Amino acid sequence: MNNGRVTSLRRVDLARATGCNLETIRYYEKIGIMPDPPRSAKGYRSYDDAHVKRLKFVMRSRDLGFSLEEVRGLLGLVDDQSRTCAEVQIIAEDHLADVRAKIADLKRIERVLSETVARCTGNAAPECAVIDALLDA
Repeated sequence: MNNGRVTSLRRVDLARATGCNLETIRYYEKIGIMPDPPRSAKGYRSYDDAHVKRLKFVMRSRDLGFSLEEVRGLLGLVDDQSRTCAEVQIIAEDHLADVRAKIADLKRIERVLSETVARCTGNAAPECAVIDALLDA
């Protein structure tokens, strides 16, 4: 670093700076989520602050459950200087609806499992409410 500014990073340095796995960085480059970095005179990849910022954006998006295609869409809006907040809002609202649907599914699963486990005796008998519920499904 030079006065808080990264001048050149190798892939391993980019991984350390972001906490991202090296293989994940390679994969993101392969699928075009991360741009191919320029190469040094010796042929080494040379990453900079923009790569760090972009990778952190991708990682945070993934932490929030956005799919790679949703991340690609968000990045397209980031890269397009004429984007609007409304375009970003559409992607985020669609994702939020998916998250809420998953939460509802998980609550249903929790309720069914809780009821089933409560019927389980936990003794050494071969009969088991959990197994019976799974077999009868």
